[in-house]
Amino acid sequence: MATDAPPSTAAETPASGQAEQQPPLLSAVDPSASSSTTTSPPPLAPIRTERHPSSSSTASSFDSTCVTSPLTPGGAPGAPFRSPGAAGFGATGGGAAGVGGSGATSHDLSEELLAAGWRKFWSKRENRPYYFNKLTNQSLWEPPTAALPGVKRTLSDPAAAVPNHHHHHHQQGPSAPKRPSFGGPQALDAAWNFSVHSNCVTLERPPRRLFQPHPETELLRAQLIAKLRQHYSELCVSRENIQPPPDSFNRWLIERYLSDKGSDPLFPSDCDNELSYALFREIINDLPVRLCRPKLSADAKKQLYRYAEASKAMIESRVANPESRKIVKWNVEQTYQFLRQAKMPTYEDCLERLAHLKRTCQPHIEEAAKESVEKICTKLYHLSVEYAKKVRELQETLFKVTNPTDPWADLPPWSGDPKRRVRCYPVQICSPAPRPAAQQQLVETGCTDRMQFVRYGRDNSSQQGICRSVFAKLQQLYTLHCTEEDPSMEKFFPRLWCMLTRYQAFLGQQSQNTQAALPIPVFEAISRLFGVTFELFASPLNCYFKQYCSAFPDTDCYFGSRGPVLEFYPLEGSFEANPPFSEELMVAMVNHMENLLKEATGPLSFMVFLPDWRDPPTEALVRLEASPYNRRQTCVLPFEHSYRNGMQHCLERDEDLYVKSAHGTLIVFLQNDAGFMKWTPTSEKIKDLLIAFGQQSSHRRPQPQ
Repeated sequence: MATDAPPSTAAETPASGQAEQQPPLLSAVDPSASSSTTTSPPPLAPIRTERHPSSSSTASSFDSTCVTSPLTPGGAPGAPFRSPGAAGFGATGGGAAGVGGSGATSHDLSEELLAAGWRKFWSKRENRPYYFNKLTNQSLWEPPTAALPGVKRTLSDPAAAVPNHHHHHHQQGPSAPKRPSFGGPQALDAAWNFSVHSNCVTLERPPRRLFQPHPETELLRAQLIAKLRQHYSELCVSRENIQPPPDSFNRWLIERYLSDKGSDPLFPSDCDNELSYALFREIINDLPVRLCRPKLSADAKKQLYRYAEASKAMIESRVANPESRKIVKWNVEQTYQFLRQAKMPTYEDCLERLAHLKRTCQPHIEEAAKESVEKICTKLYHLSVEYAKKVRELQETLFKVTNPTDPWADLPPWSGDPKRRVRCYPVQICSPAPRPAAQQQLVETGCTDRMQFVRYGRDNSSQQGICRSVFAKLQQLYTLHCTEEDPSMEKFFPRLWCMLTRYQAFLGQQSQNTQAALPIPVFEAISRLFGVTFELFASPLNCYFKQYCSAFPDTDCYFGSRGPVLEFYPLEGSFEANPPFSEELMVAMVNHMENLLKEATGPLSFMVFLPDWRDPPTEALVRLEASPYNRRQTCVLPFEHSYRNGMQHCLERDEDLYVKSAHGTLIVFLQNDAGFMKWTPTSEKIKDLLIAFGQQSSHRRPQPQ
């Protein structure tokens, strides 16, 4: 990202007659094309506030609050439409008409279409006008219409009539930098919609003092996090004779992140309390054995026997008071007697006996295992602190090669205004660039019919693979936000590899829940019905909109991240929140949203999607239902709706893309008065939303109207 402060927000209207680059008649993104055909917005260009020359109004499009932005949703204005008789028009044949000289400067398009990226051009070969969208690279013969947000339309494509179209202007010279070769499908995928512009307004914020990502640093961090996972697994097996609870390591990272004041984005290194109560609770709940919902009577009987046997073995092998031993052993013997007498116990009898045994024995089991489990938690934290120091030492070494002095010493003071209201823009990093990775070390290893691969070094163990459609999506995100800072895209592969390596280290090999996303029809529905343009819990890999919050601003900012949600302070806008299922994070999210709604003066709305856990209910769920900003809520039934797989970016088969939800999903609308007036969750809208989910609603409480 650029390191300078945002420039002035003065309007930048091209002078009449000034020659501008005209887009080709290609609807697909061609990553191998020269950088001169890229029309994406520069990362720090001011928002355009001027009206189009064809508009009858000359007043500013903003009100007295003067909302501005360091980023332009639409980029630089496209080439103006020129009639066939305009001077200098039609210098080339077949494809896009040439530009030059002076001529008419009217697109005959509404301001809404201009803001969405549409421009009008003339095809000399076909002798008729066509329309090109510089944001999505779509081209049409028919005039575009204002589509509802999130709804894809079937569009006619002039490129279909040009099978052998070549670039016939702005050819690269021999010394021009070459863009990297990109594989994979180049058409937009239905899994995202980057034409939706944000309605989020925030205060201007200074650049972040973060180390820019470097492949060597990320490689070391990935190796150490894998080593830490292995240590955790070995501690659970050796001390408690159980496998680590599923996703417990990831939830430990999330819970530690909320209280960590350290500098490493992944390793907890400076927490007030070494003991993680979230991790302690997860391990304790799996002692003496992990329980699950049995399907058959035989499974229930077997699980009852296993729990009784494990409880007796644990209480005998641990230091426990005599009274606890007596209670556990007596209840276990009662269970054995039940199993001997009832040779064919029913399913309900087994579950009832198991619940009774767990209720009477579990407190004594937890007391006996408490000290051992606490040692697992503190040992894991101390290892994390040690690994964070190693990563920090490598970062400083890499930066000192090109920056012998303090990397923050020579930075100019920030010249922005912290009270200025702006359209939200990605995180900016103000640190100097580290020593670049050796180019010969970054190798594109090719692709298959479905996957694209890139690796760092010659070791295949560092190879990262993603679906080709996601690869095209990441390329487009990078182009939207880094065109000016990296026009030749020389840094694309290093930054892509660092981002992929960070998420692989965080997610592990089997995590499906941490990055699970809503189905695409639901995203389309909430954008169309409730004006949602922004995701509060997403990543470059699973985002639907081009504006989102994510966990790692240092690697994700190049792909449009606005930073962590708890460090994000919107003044107005409509947002979707589908947090990872970490109870501590969900509570922190509710607190943050209520504070934002209390302070907001403009319309502010949050659509929150949470698991409907009621046995017992989670604190976040109770807080949401009792919130004074709860305008409406509904529930989607379990096993009748799905989420997109958290590993959707690297799935080998489409059949694995959606995962059935074993729990209900509670949808809560948190809105201030202005947000409720603007995005009212009416019964008709709720019905359409549930149709997108494929479900019927279940209201939990009387809803205010």
